[in-house]
This record gives sequence, C-alpha cells and structure tokens, in this order.
Amino acid sequence: MECSTFKFEGYQVSYQKAGIGKPVILVHGFGEDKEVWRNQIEAIKEYAQVIVVDLLGSGNSVKENPVFSDTDITNLCNIDFYVKMLYKLIQELELTNMILLGHSFGGYITLGFAEQYEYLLSGFGLIHSTAYADSEEKKVNRQRGIDLMEKYSGFDFLKTSIPNLFTADFKNKHPEQVGAYIERTKKIETKTLQCYYRAMIARPDRTDVLRKATKPVLIVAGEQDVAVPVNDLLAQASLPPVCLIHVIKDAAHSSMFEAPEKLNFAIKEFIEVINL
Repeated sequence: MECSTFKFEGYQVSYQKAGIGKPVILVHGFGEDKEVWRNQIEAIKEYAQVIVVDLLGSGNSVKENPVFSDTDITNLCNIDFYVKMLYKLIQELELTNMILLGHSFGGYITLGFAEQYEYLLSGFGLIHSTAYADSEEKKVNRQRGIDLMEKYSGFDFLKTSIPNLFTADFKNKHPEQVGAYIERTKKIETKTLQCYYRAMIARPDRTDVLRKATKPVLIVAGEQDVAVPVNDLLAQASLPPVCLIHVIKDAAHSSMFEAPEKLNFAIKEFIEVINL
C-alpha cells in the first residue's frame, strides 16, 4: 500500500488505501497506528476499498511544527478535532457511502463522526469500544495515567499498559507481536498521549447515536476484554434498529492480532449486509 498525506491544522496526516469497491475506513485506537490493521487490510482489499489513517500525532501523522502550542493541546483534547480530520480525509478522497469502523479510542471518534455526519455513511461500527462515557472511576484511572506519563514518559506508560490489552494465552504464544506493537509507540509524544486520555475523559455518553442510528451498526466484543466489558456491549447492541454483534471468545481488547480471521469475518459479514 502506498502512503499518502494531506494537510490538516498543522499536521501532515498519513493514510493508505487498497482495493476497490465500497470504501471501508478503519480508525485505530490509543497508543496505536494504522499498522494495527495489517491483517484486516489484506482481507478487506479483496472485496472492498480499505482505507487506514494515522490519528493526529500517531504513526506518520506528524506536526509540521514540533512545538506544542496551547491551541494544539486544546485541539488534541477534543474528540471533535479527530472527527474533523476524518471529514477532511473523506473530502480529500471524494468518498461517499463509506463504512466507518473504529477500535477503542477510534470507536469514540467513529461515534462522534456518526453523530454529525451519519448521512455520509452506509454503516458504522465499534471494535472493542463503547458508547458509554467514562465512569467516575474510569476518569480517575485515566488521570492517574496522565500523571504517570508526566512523571515517567508516555512510552514507559504504554510498556506496562499495552500487555493488558491481550489475553494471557496470546501474550505467552506471541510475545514478539506484543513487543513489536509496543516498539511502534516510541514515536508518539507524551503530550499527545496525555491529550488522547483527556479527550476520552471529556467525551459525552453517545448511546443516543446508537439508539437513533438510521444505518446498520457493527459491534465487536472480546469475551476476555477488561477495558470494554462484553456485557456493556451486549446491552448497547440492543439500541440500534439494525445491529450485528460478534463476541470473540479468544480475544481481549485486540482481536486485530488475537483473532484476525474472526474479526475479518465480522467485517465481511457487515459489508455483505449493507450491500444487500
């Protein structure tokens, strides 16, 4: 896949696309980059046009001016800023009737986009993500994470937190994949990671986006996910008028790695339903 860029609010935003047909945009999560979708790209490009993008400050989406201004911090702490970036990407590629799927933090952005621009979508989905706002306990834990990043570094924080996103079985069998995932996070600035967490803390409950959805919704849950409990997602799956839910037994928070074939099947089935 050839890497392309466009300019957005002082960033060079990096994205890639492959395949032809219905556009499917995949949005990665916190402490990730577009490389987390490698297994999905190879599968989806056989029957659709898959597009992956690095969120602002992650992967190869870099600031043109490395100095962080107060405006930069304010923007990065707002989910709507990432929504606007996605809208610019869609304009750049002249896309219509696309499917938007987001993992974790990317799911929060997906819901924000669907709230404003559902008319541009033919479907959207959450992959190990939730429409619920953070609980008070979760907000306290995220603030603790922000403080730890300040004391040590964002990379040190991710080194200890990323392994918790996988099942014990996967970590034991594939330590090299977990290690490579962690290694790729080195280039993400600590300030950027802290802003991601602040954006999560500030985001509102968006269950109404699911309840009022006029397009099909996909929800993918990991049975062993401690970050986004499966019972929460089962409850949310009852909200949209049309919803497909897949619970992956041998996955925690990262089925892109842990059970790629099952995630690929879920995405393919969702596309097929939309194309009916």
